[in-house]
Amino acid sequence: MQISLETTSTLGRRLKVAVPADTVEKEFSSRLQRLSKQVKLPGFRPGKVPLKMIEAQYGGRLLDEVAGELIQSSLHEAMGSRGLRPAGDPRVERKPFLRGEQLEYTVEFEVYPEVKRFDLAGVRIERPVVTVSQEDVDRTLETIRKQRATWNQVERAACLGDRVKIDFVGRLNGKEFEGGKADAFPLVLGSGTLIETLEQGLVGAKLGETRQVAAKFPADYRHALLAGQTADFDVKVVDVAEAVLPEINEALAKELGVKEASVENLRHDVKANLEREAVNRARTVVRTRALKSLLEVNPLDVPQSLLAAEIGRLKTSDKTAGSSPGEEAVYERRARIRVALGVILGEIIRSRGLSPDPVRVRARIEEMAAEYESPQDFINWHYEKPERLSEMEGLVMEERVVEDLLVSAEVTDQAMSFQELLKVDIALQ
Repeated sequence: MQISLETTSTLGRRLKVAVPADTVEKEFSSRLQRLSKQVKLPGFRPGKVPLKMIEAQYGGRLLDEVAGELIQSSLHEAMGSRGLRPAGDPRVERKPFLRGEQLEYTVEFEVYPEVKRFDLAGVRIERPVVTVSQEDVDRTLETIRKQRATWNQVERAACLGDRVKIDFVGRLNGKEFEGGKADAFPLVLGSGTLIETLEQGLVGAKLGETRQVAAKFPADYRHALLAGQTADFDVKVVDVAEAVLPEINEALAKELGVKEASVENLRHDVKANLEREAVNRARTVVRTRALKSLLEVNPLDVPQSLLAAEIGRLKTSDKTAGSSPGEEAVYERRARIRVALGVILGEIIRSRGLSPDPVRVRARIEEMAAEYESPQDFINWHYEKPERLSEMEGLVMEERVVEDLLVSAEVTDQAMSFQELLKVDIALQ
């Protein structure tokens, strides 16, 4: 078998393969013989049809079948002989050929980029260390009270914290836009549900009042059409109500499912939940910092085929996906990071011969299940289908790699408050 390899770009490769004519003939003749025992033609007993007649009728199909199988087997051999690992599906182009001729085909594909750093030696990573304070507990209890607020209608002007119901119509350059109209829309002023300038423009409004509010959308607004633009809203206030918050007492503790309901036990449970959240978020912060550092020490060109596939997956999972240049750039940036990390982590896992530990996977699932009302249902759900368990195995493998990376890095503790921890960026992109 003749093989030649060309480099077409940083990751692009072109492989030309020629399978000898005698190999093709041997496979073709074998198939022809097998077919001759099955073909039935008028005037001939089964198995007695002349081979030339069979070839005349079925030769083209047989050649295609032979070519397909020989390409599959010879391509695997050719890739292996050159130490190639294609990223994505190779594109095969076969030259036309006749019986008695060699089989020639060309394959174009991308290879995985070389990963040079499998550790974070010399990299400094800060690990958040947080102590949950009584102020954090008080703040959380206040949030719980607001979530369980009841609303009493008032005649006074609306203040921050009040709930208004509004009919509104938004116009951009005099024209209504999609999503810019609603009736009896409930809005707690200052909650950030709508853009800030619109909410602020309704402070002081009374029941039945109509206002015109010019509201500017942020430059990074999720809908590119509105990003950075100023829209005019006609707003009518159809209801103004003030919040009535429940007392922090035994009744609230019982409503929240606290065992041996009391204010003391309620505060204990809230603090325990915050401490658990702090541990999980700190772990996520460290993971993000480690993976960002891994990307920095391994600048890669990613295979375009994998990049395109990942962009497609991201768009499919995002029901609000658009096609504006700004949105396309966001998807490409996110996809590029995910593909690069996948390549790097995959190489680390492969080089170290790592595989999922069923005991560790089970422990991780049980740890996550503890946060649910029915932990066993959560556990069973993951073991019902292989693809669900596979996702958890992937998570555990990533956590294992991150642990190894942190051993090689310079990890230092970073003291911070719980509120500061919540503000730390945990996004990779």
